[in-house]
Amino acid sequence: MVTIVESGTRASALEQRFLLRDVGWEGYETMLKLVGDRRIRITYDRGDLELMSPSLEHEKFRDLLGVFIRHIAFGLRIPCRGAGSTTWRRRAKDRGLEADTCFYLASFPHVRGKESIDLNVDPPPDLAIEVEISRSALDRMGIYAALGVPEVWRFDGEALRIEQLQADGTYAAATSSRSFPLLTPEEVVRWVRLAEAIEDETEWLGQLQAWIRDELAPRVGA
Repeated sequence: MVTIVESGTRASALEQRFLLRDVGWEGYETMLKLVGDRRIRITYDRGDLELMSPSLEHEKFRDLLGVFIRHIAFGLRIPCRGAGSTTWRRRAKDRGLEADTCFYLASFPHVRGKESIDLNVDPPPDLAIEVEISRSALDRMGIYAALGVPEVWRFDGEALRIEQLQADGTYAAATSSRSFPLLTPEEVVRWVRLAEAIEDETEWLGQLQAWIRDELAPRVGA
């Protein structure tokens, strides 16, 4: 019997989460098909299934961080392939989720030219973005670990944590990005705050590109 629980809302953000318990793997896959491309994120963890409807604030930060990463990769000449909010799942682990957005960087050569990616044979994305305006009732970091994602950026609207997967299968906070050496969480937040202050994305991107060219690229020797 499936049990439905409202797992949390944040009225100011208009973000809702609903938790369904005792859902089998087949039920999870059926829900993925029913939801399709609608703006609903599904998280599955060993029988528990959560539905989340992202708010405008959530999507704003997801978009800003995704654009930021793409421009950093371009400015540092790092091969990059965005994978958006692809559903990543492994039946053997009985877990699956959709990142807010994610990227192949170091592992890009292994997925180049592929129209579909199977985590049973292909690597997971190198970097995932996790916007946490409201908190999930499920252990999404545990799911990322089960999927083998090396680095996750967690942003709650105020602070950003860069977390990296350790040999013991858990995540630990880091002072800089493994994907983008010498890039710190504080610098990422500074550029998010500037984007909010400026509002004009064209002006913001111009300043970001100049900073990458004049400061970040020389720092890392790109």
